[in-house]
Amino acid sequence: MARVRRPRAAGCVVALALTLAGCTAPVAVSPARPTPAPSAGSSASSSSGSADPGPAEPAPAATALPPGLGFRQLTRSLGPGAPVRLTVLSVAPDARVRVTGVHGADMTRADTVRTLADRSGALAAINGTYFDIRTGHHHSGYEGDPIGLYAEHGRVLSEALDGRPALLLGRTGGRLEARVAEVATRGGLRAADGAVRELDGVDRVPGRILGCGGTGGDRLATTGRLQEKPFPGLCTDPDEVVSFAPEWGGDTPPGAEGSTEALLAADGTVLRLRTPAGGSLPANGSSLYGIGTGAAWLRAHAVPGTRMAVSERITAPAGLPLPGPVDTAVGGSARLLRGGAYDPVATALLGTRREPRTVAAVTADGTLLLIAVDGRSRHHSVGATPAEAARLARSLGAVDAVNLDGGGSTSVVLCGRLRNSPRDTEDGPVRERPVADGLAILPDESGK
Repeated sequence: MARVRRPRAAGCVVALALTLAGCTAPVAVSPARPTPAPSAGSSASSSSGSADPGPAEPAPAATALPPGLGFRQLTRSLGPGAPVRLTVLSVAPDARVRVTGVHGADMTRADTVRTLADRSGALAAINGTYFDIRTGHHHSGYEGDPIGLYAEHGRVLSEALDGRPALLLGRTGGRLEARVAEVATRGGLRAADGAVRELDGVDRVPGRILGCGGTGGDRLATTGRLQEKPFPGLCTDPDEVVSFAPEWGGDTPPGAEGSTEALLAADGTVLRLRTPAGGSLPANGSSLYGIGTGAAWLRAHAVPGTRMAVSERITAPAGLPLPGPVDTAVGGSARLLRGGAYDPVATALLGTRREPRTVAAVTADGTLLLIAVDGRSRHHSVGATPAEAARLARSLGAVDAVNLDGGGSTSVVLCGRLRNSPRDTEDGPVRERPVADGLAILPDESGK
């Protein structure tokens, strides 16, 4: 789907020597709120550059960033010969910015965080969810497909892994509300004749569930066993209806014999059915893609000329109502902090290896922290275990935190420049990896 290219955000210092507007490269900018002192046994210092190793760069004036938006880089020690480098974006509840999810040019393709930021006109951005990376064991062919919950502008574009934690962002009275919560999604279809059916998924290949959400009849691809909880592998379901939103952008996946797709106008009117499924979406429209009994249901109830009601809502686990506004949601793999305490389930889910990590956290006063932990560099930053990442976040004032995608995906961009050092391999080159989505910090032009 074509996107309008926006000018780079005006909230950054303009360097006259450059042909594009941008910031002078910050080294240490005070955060929006005072930061607690590091915990015992750690050390903190300003980083000396924007890459490991890199030249020192001048810090910008205090007015370089909008009020309430902070940026800094620091190095701490996890022990002898174990430095760890953090890049931190902080957004106060009353910051003169907006934080939103952003995805690639369409939902089929991945882009670098720098491209996501540039396209959206963001001041800053960081990577978001895990995604269907092409080097994965079960790659479906669509690298822009998030694994787990992803929502932007109040619309769910990828269903949750039932019960896993997510960063939820909304606004009340012009103020940011950021929180970490365990979530689920519940989708449904209602035809004009009153027939109802579960909606199994959003913007993914029907019948293939990466991460095994644990709902709707998911079965492990390896054993066929019913999977009732999220699982880091591939599940299958031969009887599904999956919705494809306009943001999908490309053709829907080629369907097998017997699959059926209902093409919908923007108002939900069924335009036509196609069998087998697969092909372009209507202009500004969407589709419902059925396989097995899902295809049979569409053939019976999606009558051209009638309207189909499609819903996908974010809930608390077990379908309970989720309080508070949610404009953006980014799913993670494990909760790191709950009320200031480490959640040991993170170790069971993620192991004990030191890795690059992206962490979203919230402080007691509601400030949002977006933290990139560099790794895979023996001399500059070794990464962090889940427990160490939790302690680092807590030392910055966090009380709740969630682990987002990490490894070579961990990337922070500020004013059009990469500010950390993503690496795919141990002591490998610094390289920006395309990702499915990210969190973008944009100027607040509403005046509120």
